[in-house]
Amino acid sequence: MKFRPLHDRVLVERVKEDTKTAGGIIIPDTATEKPSEGKVIATGPGTRGDDGKLNALDVKKGDKVLFGKWGGTEVKIDGKDLLIMKESDIMGVIG
Repeated sequence: MKFRPLHDRVLVERVKEDTKTAGGIIIPDTATEKPSEGKVIATGPGTRGDDGKLNALDVKKGDKVLFGKWGGTEVKIDGKDLLIMKESDIMGVIG
């Protein structure tokens, strides 16, 4: 994939949730909400401060993150459904 986010943007791939309940009932895709958990695929270099120095991002490639339900912009790159969002849309890193 030849995509590099700019500034403080992050490219995230949603983590697939189980489509079965603990009791074995299969939940159809139309009845499930989109997961708000994902894996960071790529990050931008960061933002420039008032002093001109580059402030690096807190997240890095491979991090598992939680983000808001409506966070990010959905894009399709190389046939994959991905999200581009600002680092501030990410609520935290898991693990």
